Amino acid sequence: MTRYDTRVIAIGNRVIGGGNPVLIQSMCNTKTEDTASTIAQIRRLEEAGCEIIRVAVPTMEAASAISQIKKEIHIPLVADIHFDYRLAIAAMENGADKIRINPGNIGSIDRVKAVVNAAKERGIPIRVGVNSGSLEKGLIAKYGGVTAEGIVESALDKVKMIEDMDYGNLVISIKSSDVLMCIRAHELIAQKADYPLHVGITESGTLLSGNIKSAVGLGIILYQGIGDTIRVSLTGDPAEEVKSAKRILKTLGLRGGGVEVVSCPTCGRTRIDLIGLANQVETMVSGLEGLDGLKVAVMGCVVNGPGEAKEADIGIAGGIGEGLLIKKGKIIRKVPEDQLLGALEAELAAMAEERKK
Repeated sequence: MTRYDTRVIAIGNRVIGGGNPVLIQSMCNTKTEDTASTIAQIRRLEEAGCEIIRVAVPTMEAASAISQIKKEIHIPLVADIHFDYRLAIAAMENGADKIRINPGNIGSIDRVKAVVNAAKERGIPIRVGVNSGSLEKGLIAKYGGVTAEGIVESALDKVKMIEDMDYGNLVISIKSSDVLMCIRAHELIAQKADYPLHVGITESGTLLSGNIKSAVGLGIILYQGIGDTIRVSLTGDPAEEVKSAKRILKTLGLRGGGVEVVSCPTCGRTRIDLIGLANQVETMVSGLEGLDGLKVAVMGCVVNGPGEAKEADIGIAGGIGEGLLIKKGKIIRKVPEDQLLGALEAELAAMAEERKK
C-alpha cells in the first residue's frame, strides 16, 4: 500500500506523517477540570493502546488542569478549543502538546494570530479542524449544499490563513458523518496539501453503527494511503474507540502485534455456547504478551472445526459436552467443555514461554 507523502509533524514525543506509522487517538469524556478522573481514564486508554489523547478545554479551569494531567500521563495531549482564543493560549502555556481549533470559530484575524504566535513560540502544532456541520454559508451557497469540495476549500482557506502568518506546523482534519462525503473529501485534500491528516468519521454513532461506519470509511481512506492518525468516534467508552482503531489498522496490514481471534458464525450444528466462548477467548488473549502475530480459532463444531482452523496456529472446536484442542488443523486432544478455555489458556502460556527461548 503506497502512502501519500506528507510532512513530518512532532506531537510531544511522537511523530506523524512522512510514512511513520498511523497513530491512534481518542478523546476523554471526563470533565477536564476533574483531573483525577481524567488522569485515570487516560491511563486506562494508554493500556488499551491509545497513542495520542485529546481533552476538551471549555473553561480556564480546564486549561489550567492540563499542567497537572501532563505530569501523570505518558502520551501526547491535545487541547480541543472552541471559540475562545484565550483558552488555546492558556492550554499551550500549561503544556498542551497540540491544539485543535477551527480558525473560523476563533474570531478576528488578530485573535487567530495571537494563537498562532503562542504556538510558534513553543513549537506546538495546530490541528486545523473543519466539520461538515460548521461549513460556511458562502461555501454552502457556492456548491449548492454541504459537499466534499466545500469542506476541502474551507480547510485549505484556513490553512492558508495560518501559512500567511508564517506558520506551517499544522495537521488537517476534515470530518463528516456522511461516510461517502468524508471519503471524497480526503481523496481531494490528499492531492492538494502535504500536511498530515487526522482521519475520522465524526458523530458516527453508537458502538454498533459507529463501528460499521468507521470501519467502512476509515478502511477505504487508509487503503488509499491517506491518513496519518485516526480516531474512531463512538458514543460510548473511549477504550472501545481504541480497540476498534487497532482492529481496523491490523485488518489493513498497517499495524501488527497482538493475537488475532477468528471464530465461526455458528449454525445448527453448534452444541456449545460459542458466542460466550469466543468473547471469553478474545478477552483472555487481549492481555497476553509475547504472542504477537498468533492466530487463534474458535469453532462451533467438531465436523468442520479442524479443517476450518487449519490456518490458525491454535484453536478450539466445540462438541456435545466436550471440545477439541487443535494446532495447525490437527487435533491434539479432547477436553471437557468446562475445561476448554483453561486448556487453551495453558497452551497459549506454553507457546509464549517457548517463544522466549
